[in-house]
Amino acid sequence: MTSKKNTVRDKILDGLKLTHLRLIQKKKELNQDLVISKDGKVVRIKANDL
Repeated sequence: MTSKKNTVRDKILDGLKLTHLRLIQKKKELNQDLVISKDGKVVRIKANDL
């Protein structure tokens, strides 16, 4: 049972990493800012700077 949970967990983490990369690529293509939370504050970062 534990190995099955790890497999599902690994698949979810891989999907999140892929989604993160695609989000950054799309923001770069559209020349938009990426809005994140840093230390409890909303921060805008240019996607080209990532």
